[in-house]
Amino acid sequence: MSPSPPIPKAALYYYKPSIWASVPLLALEEKGYGPDEVDLKEVDLSKGENFKPQYLRLNPNATVPTLVVPLENTLSSEIESRYKAIQNTKAIVELLDKSRSSRSHTHTTSSAPAPALTPATIAFSAASNKIIDILHSDNADPNALVYVNARDDASLKELAKEVLPKVIAKQKTLKFWELKMYAMDGILAVFKDADTPMDQLSAEAKKIREEYYNAANNAWSTLKNVLLQVHKEIIGPYTLGDQLSIADLHLAAWLARIAKLSGANAAEDGNTVTRKIEAHIGGFKLPKDFSVTEARRRAGLPTADIQSTERQNRFAAFWDAMKERPSWKKCGGF
Repeated sequence: MSPSPPIPKAALYYYKPSIWASVPLLALEEKGYGPDEVDLKEVDLSKGENFKPQYLRLNPNATVPTLVVPLENTLSSEIESRYKAIQNTKAIVELLDKSRSSRSHTHTTSSAPAPALTPATIAFSAASNKIIDILHSDNADPNALVYVNARDDASLKELAKEVLPKVIAKQKTLKFWELKMYAMDGILAVFKDADTPMDQLSAEAKKIREEYYNAANNAWSTLKNVLLQVHKEIIGPYTLGDQLSIADLHLAAWLARIAKLSGANAAEDGNTVTRKIEAHIGGFKLPKDFSVTEARRRAGLPTADIQSTERQNRFAAFWDAMKERPSWKKCGGF
């Protein structure tokens, strides 16, 4: 008798450089999913693979991540399975959390623990949702900040080298919201003229660049307010206290991108990273209202070399706690 064909698995479509696709990748690690339990399918956005017809059938918005799951009543090797595609990062992570727990090891090959990431109380659920909603708001969108990450001629010249080829390649498919207030012609003009000093530009080009710098300053000033808003919601060292939750996965991916845009990297400690963010935005300091010793103790990190009076901001404490987790290390800190 020939063996039955394998029961269909879920498939996660992702792009590694994507901020929000990083969140379910973290969830897979934190929940202890085995490597053969979910098919990982990379969609290369830089090559426009998200606009191929076969992907658009799964996600008409052409975004990542997308989780495709077989419907429960078709989980059988004897019948053709039907599928549901989920395109919302928050919904994907919630499903991954609920689909593997200490009591539900259906079709699992992993023996790793499956800690619950969903908050246990109504109050914590509300706090978690509030943080996630802030991070996914337009004002907090790091994807838009990529295009406005220059506020003087020197940084504009460097930014143009990085993003101009991408903008040209994607100009037919970029959505308006990705550029916020910029028309495509305007953003192209700014980057194409980036090698030309301001005093050598035409009157029209100079006006466009000045508008760009004003908009960039406004975007980063808005982000400062977002940072302060989220900072006060963090209990520490994780968003809801000692235990990792769903909100932490969203915050980790978001904060890592803000850090990268500010010139920091995943290997640096939390104090260094947040100093670079503060310097990049300019004109503000995050409150150092959390004990370093307490934060590290609650995160299970060594405290022997820490002075008992040392203080740090809550993003720094969060960063230090996350960067020691195997999930963060495996996903590369984004």
